[in-house]
Amino acid sequence: MINNQVRSDIDRLWLDFATGGISNSLIIIEQISFLIFARLLDMEESQHERNALYAGESPHYFFRVDQQTLRWTNWSRMSDGEAMLKFVRDEVFPHLRILGGKKFTFGEYMKNVSLQISKASLLVLVIEEVEKLPLGNSDTQGDLYEYLLSKLTTAGIHGQFRTPRHIIKLMVGLVDPKPFEIIGDPACGTAGFLVAIMEYLRQSYSIPEFAEIFEGGSKSHVGNQLEDNHAHIQHGMFHGFDFDATMLRLAAMNLMLHGVKNPDLHYMDTLSKVFPEKFPAIADGEKGGLDVILSNPPFKCTLAEDVHPSLLKIVQTRKSELLFIVLVLRMLKSGGRSAIIVPDGVLFGSSKAHLAVREYLLDHNQLEGVISLPSGVFRSFAGLPTAILVFTKGGRSQDVFFYDAQADGLSHEEKCLENADNDLSDVLIQYRHWRNGESDFSDRTAKAFKVSAADIRAHNFELSINRYREIRHQEVKFEEPKVILARMQMLEVEIQRDMAELEAMLR
Repeated sequence: MINNQVRSDIDRLWLDFATGGISNSLIIIEQISFLIFARLLDMEESQHERNALYAGESPHYFFRVDQQTLRWTNWSRMSDGEAMLKFVRDEVFPHLRILGGKKFTFGEYMKNVSLQISKASLLVLVIEEVEKLPLGNSDTQGDLYEYLLSKLTTAGIHGQFRTPRHIIKLMVGLVDPKPFEIIGDPACGTAGFLVAIMEYLRQSYSIPEFAEIFEGGSKSHVGNQLEDNHAHIQHGMFHGFDFDATMLRLAAMNLMLHGVKNPDLHYMDTLSKVFPEKFPAIADGEKGGLDVILSNPPFKCTLAEDVHPSLLKIVQTRKSELLFIVLVLRMLKSGGRSAIIVPDGVLFGSSKAHLAVREYLLDHNQLEGVISLPSGVFRSFAGLPTAILVFTKGGRSQDVFFYDAQADGLSHEEKCLENADNDLSDVLIQYRHWRNGESDFSDRTAKAFKVSAADIRAHNFELSINRYREIRHQEVKFEEPKVILARMQMLEVEIQRDMAELEAMLR
């Protein structure tokens, strides 16, 4: 958890860019990410130098003897701003581009990047602010970058938008990932889901007494029971794909600052014909696949002709929101589970493609839950009503859990301020009760209830919660009209009397 001072430093850093002539939020975060990476490389080099004293190894890892001037600690202290700007642009950034993925996956996404800061005065200010950031504290690194990403209000070039963190945390809780599983997101964006899974594992596999308590009561969990899975977490657990290189750079940095230095991230359109050819062990559950997939894929995109035929066998459509459901099911292992966000149209659309996807979910897999999200959750980005689908690959659906979440604890009218109304924690509680058979959930007037698969089939596979929720009408008794009229006449008499008294006072 970052404190108010760190937030203030980041806000000032952001303001520096805006007043310096750079207002695009994607460019700002990219440039900050590059500079953070440059500083982290220097910090890692210093750590390697200290370790090499005891191991008898070469003290240089990222920077050779003749490259020491390229280290953050050297060039960031230049007194001449113009000289610093030229050196960073012409020497430091080219060095970052050729480092590749040495130790950090983020390095792979430095290819073809450039310094977008053209004013020496701006670079000096930005360097001073980045120097203040507590990058040496692993407990705050991730939260620091999450706060930076919260300023990302610009949608990606392919229509992606950032998923609110509290919605991500709910979805992670719904699928309950394990530290030995293989996890992915076919449209990962800034890797919000993958990061949240890492945080969930740290919290779930920590000894409580080792948690660090910060000001305000928040806790930092070190995940000290994850040691046996450390290699898997660093190199085999996390897989992300996106067709926006900028998003992948932000994803790699986000994961690195949350303690995952080598996630498997790739520039790829996962709906294309090329995807299963390049990544057969990930793209096809029959050849490998994933245990868990969490995703918020792009909505309302009509795709070109490059869709893989295996997806079109299930559903003849070019709508991305339908194809991604089929893609996720193809990528999952048998018994693998997923939670994904879909626009409401997926739940009740009447086209052949909509019906085919819902039938496939219900009759050839296990649809576990349909959670209707509060109105306005994505208002800042897309303005679409949405829902979460929770399902398991294989089998056949029996009963389906429905929840009508009407409030998420935030006010969406102004600045997303917190308020007391919040159904999201109850969603997770009720879902776990339902999974554990702790209640029959037969009352369809409640927020949480179940619907049999047979009932859903009888209603053309519709998954809209309003189709099945029952509204209990209460009889309202009104007074007789004569009684109401008599009361109105009495009020009129009183009004006339008061008017007469006022008139007398004005004489």
